[in-house]
Amino acid sequence: MADDKLIPPTPDAAEYAKAAANSPDDGAWFARSDPFALFGEWLSDAKAKEPNDANAMALATADAHGAPDVRMVLLKDVSGDGFVFYSNAESRKGTQLSANGQAALCFHWKSLRRQVRVSGKVEPASEAEADAYFATRAKDSQIGAWASEQSRPMEGRFELEKRIALYAAKYGFGKTPRPPQWQGWRIRPTRIEFWRDRPFRLHDRLEFTRGEPGQPWETRRLYP
Repeated sequence: MADDKLIPPTPDAAEYAKAAANSPDDGAWFARSDPFALFGEWLSDAKAKEPNDANAMALATADAHGAPDVRMVLLKDVSGDGFVFYSNAESRKGTQLSANGQAALCFHWKSLRRQVRVSGKVEPASEAEADAYFATRAKDSQIGAWASEQSRPMEGRFELEKRIALYAAKYGFGKTPRPPQWQGWRIRPTRIEFWRDRPFRLHDRLEFTRGEPGQPWETRRLYP
């Protein structure tokens, strides 16, 4: 039987009434036409409020057979072209992105009671972009990218530590080149939904959609 202490209590009427009194005027919010500008504002708010990793996002992918998978990654760049993250192309997520060039993201900022969902097509970031970002990483993270055969079986921690020592000896001094399997991906969205918590589960939802990346956005409100 589930431990009731693990399940947070439902907010009572007084808490909902307080939240309702502080609910923002949504007229200007629902009139927004640029989802990337709105996302930038929300991300700035999250960086000021979230205690850890405001740029954390759930990345959902599917393999060639359509089987879904999800994990947390970090957003490293966002612009009108899309959302960029980096990882090992030989990892599970990397092979799934190669097999099925579509993905979805979910940002959840609990302290703000906000959520953003993104879905669209995936394309590799340029080599120049990957090189430039890799150069900004801490030396230990650069060496770790060489040492880790991400998502593949490992006998034990000592096996990883040996590989770290090997590449630390090789690249410990001077510039560490980017591993050829370490790359970036850009999700070019065709759908972005902004969600705001409102009392009694009557949440605000604003959806931006377009048929293809580069086309104009259309907006609509959604029922909670």
